Amino acid sequence: MRTLARRHLLRALPALPLGWALPSAHAGAQLEEPLADAVRTALSAAVANDAPPVPEFPTTAAYLAHLRWLGAMSGRLGRRIADAQARRELLQTAWYESRRAGLATSLVLGLIQVESAFRKFAVSSVGARGYMQVMPFWTRTIGNGDPASLFHMQTNLRFGCVILRHYLDRERGDLFLALGRYNGSRGRAPYPNAVFAAERNWEFKDEPPKW
Repeated sequence: MRTLARRHLLRALPALPLGWALPSAHAGAQLEEPLADAVRTALSAAVANDAPPVPEFPTTAAYLAHLRWLGAMSGRLGRRIADAQARRELLQTAWYESRRAGLATSLVLGLIQVESAFRKFAVSSVGARGYMQVMPFWTRTIGNGDPASLFHMQTNLRFGCVILRHYLDRERGDLFLALGRYNGSRGRAPYPNAVFAAERNWEFKDEPPKW
């Protein structure tokens, strides 16, 4: 991991209902690139899967570990999202979608912190949307073609995690380069280092086992 260049943490603002002025985000954006047919098909299948965001646990111990994690993370997220149910739903979905994509949940939460400061309706200056600041072109490339769907929580996190996994595979496991590609700043340090720094806020020693 390279030396921390700077912290790029966005100030938290309350989420606004659709139809109100949308709060801007200052993150970069993914660049639209041609995809091989096989890759496009695989990504399309990944975002179309309608599996529920709450998994079944193989053991009581695994379930209890998940509840401990959920309680700890909800406490940390409280100053950013006041409503307890909204926090729980976001955390449950982030936990499910990150693991489904083979990503660390702490990394995904750190990315959300940097990208949108946990604002559901954040929009960047170049049009990236929602919690994980997904560019609308992805809905044409691998989704249903409706950019408004990126303001739906599970849809946004599903796209964001699938896209980050795609970039990580393209970069052969190099997370620094994958994060830079996600942000549209591949090879430059500020963005990945900001995500790595934010990730520390969401680490938990009693991480639930994989299911």
